[in-house]
This record gives sequence, C-alpha cells and structure tokens, in this order.
Amino acid sequence: MAKSKTISVKGSEITIIQANQADYISLTDMVKGFGDDTMIYSWMRNRNTLELLGIWEEMNNPGFKGLEFETFKIRER
Repeated sequence: MAKSKTISVKGSEITIIQANQADYISLTDMVKGFGDDTMIYSWMRNRNTLELLGIWEEMNNPGFKGLEFETFKIRER
C-alpha cells in the first residue's frame, strides 16, 4: 500500500507518495504552486522528457510496449 505525505515549498503543499521504498513527487501539485497548466504541457512535449519517460517505463513497467512508444516518439518529432 502506498503511503503519502506532504511537504511545504514556498507556501505550497506538494504531495509525496512512497511506494515500494521509492518516493514520487506530484508534478501536478508543483505546477499548481509555481505556474499554470501550460508549464506541464510544455514539459510533456519536450523531447528529453519523452526519452526519460520511455527509459523509466522500460525499467519499471513489465507491460510497457516499447515498439508502440517508439512509434509515438517518431510521430512527436
């Protein structure tokens, strides 16, 4: 079962979820406190972000469909 806690950063509450002995920070909470939705959209369209997400999925998701992801990456260029 995942546990969650929050931290306060410059007055904004940001959720941290701990699962399988790893911490995951809420990007949504960060954006709410320090920018608007366009910030996360821009980050998600960034080529380096796509590469990072692909690597993370390969390492952590046994059901990851790498070939489908490659097709997606090529289309996003």
